[in-house]
Amino acid sequence: MDIENTAELRLLIECARGGSLTAASREMGITPAAASAMLKKLEARLGVRLAERSTRALRLTAAGERLRDYAQRALELLDEGLALVTEGGDDAAAKGRGATALRGRIRVSASSDLTRRIVLPLLDDFLDRHPGIELQLNVGDALQDVVRDEVDLALRYGELADSRLVARKLHDGRRLLVASPDYLQRHGRPSHPGELTQHDCIRFKIGDRLEREWRFWRRDAMQAAPVDVSVQGRRTADDGGIAHQWALEGRGLTYKSCLDIRDSLASGALVEVLPDWVGRSMPLHALMPSKRFLPQRLKALVDHLAEGLRR
Repeated sequence: MDIENTAELRLLIECARGGSLTAASREMGITPAAASAMLKKLEARLGVRLAERSTRALRLTAAGERLRDYAQRALELLDEGLALVTEGGDDAAAKGRGATALRGRIRVSASSDLTRRIVLPLLDDFLDRHPGIELQLNVGDALQDVVRDEVDLALRYGELADSRLVARKLHDGRRLLVASPDYLQRHGRPSHPGELTQHDCIRFKIGDRLEREWRFWRRDAMQAAPVDVSVQGRRTADDGGIAHQWALEGRGLTYKSCLDIRDSLASGALVEVLPDWVGRSMPLHALMPSKRFLPQRLKALVDHLAEGLRR
């Protein structure tokens, strides 16, 4: 094995976090000279450069970044294993009670509307059940790179494109066209997707891509060709929560995942505009960076979310 001890792994992690050997050595309680020597020995054994150094800063190479990601998960798995074995002493371990004592950090990324309206109560319930878990929650509709951005779990809508990731489907749904009763009373209710050109449509933007077309299928003819409609409107947002709020305020029609708007439909604050039509498929997936290193705490959280979304 080319890694002699866990200190080498931690050094790589601290170098990336602090941006210098000085910062890393301070966190580890060793001298900068000892940290530099440890990194050089590791690079020599692996036969690859892990970091680019300057007089004041340090930056991991692509190989260093890749190893750092695995090192982070390896140390977290080790910490979790030690906690499971030692929790409550030998008697507890022998009786199996330690297997329920989850510990460690989970970094979660999810879209804004989904998080605030659906996921947040489920996360809070999970934390209440497992006091040893620390949650780092990143909320936003910009797509993150699950591997590069150090995310343990990303909750994403839509079809999957990255085959490197481990995915579990949590919910199967579609987009629906919705509006507030007030908007429909003031502007009338379209009876066909083609009539959306006469309405103020709240559009959504992901990164640099603006959704200019909304696609619909008749519920009783899903195998037939869909209807694509070019929509216009005075409001565009890169945050699904804002689009949802504008719709609630009667600012226009919007095209949202049925899961995001579940409570608003149930309360009558929003209504389906075209009940005979449905929009694009919008499955919700739990994405994880690798099936080789899935801590028990992460598996438990995904199970908890899946169960909560079935209710």
